[in-house]
Amino acid sequence: MTNSNESTDKELVESAKANPDAFGLIMDRYWHRLFCYTRRLTYFSQEDIEDVMQEVFIKVYRFLNDYDDSFAFSTWIYQITRNTVIDEIRKKKARPQAMQLDTEEMMTVLRSSMDVEKEVHAKESMTNLQKAIEGLPFKYREILTLRFLEEKDYNEIMDIMQIPKGTVASLINRGRKMLLEEAHKYDII
Repeated sequence: MTNSNESTDKELVESAKANPDAFGLIMDRYWHRLFCYTRRLTYFSQEDIEDVMQEVFIKVYRFLNDYDDSFAFSTWIYQITRNTVIDEIRKKKARPQAMQLDTEEMMTVLRSSMDVEKEVHAKESMTNLQKAIEGLPFKYREILTLRFLEEKDYNEIMDIMQIPKGTVASLINRGRKMLLEEAHKYDII
């Protein structure tokens, strides 16, 4: 078995197809990233997110032979995660209420999406920033998370969300504007 840090995704997939025990290397590589991605998008508890991750990796394992290597594996696994999260939200029949971004992640969103130079130090400002981000509709939180926190490029976002590039750009632009408006409401900037 190869070391997951030295192997490419394609090599890991091929190993897992040949030897089911090698699937653990895929899980080792992606568990934390996908857990954080899910946490950023949802109000789910840690236990609920772990359940989502378990469902994601069951799906990945079941459909590994269907993976089309013309797409990046990371794009494929993010797409499965996104769809699983949306299914879970529908099951709960609730709109995500609160995101669990930490202070550093919130600053990254602000700096990246609005080129804000000043630091937001006060605890009250951080609480208000959390409210501003939570005030965004899910699709804008999702796209801003993919772009600025997950650092996905437009093509990867297109593939994950299955939307055209122009729609990606439009959603990012509108999301930035909405976040800026929310930030102004709370006197963050």
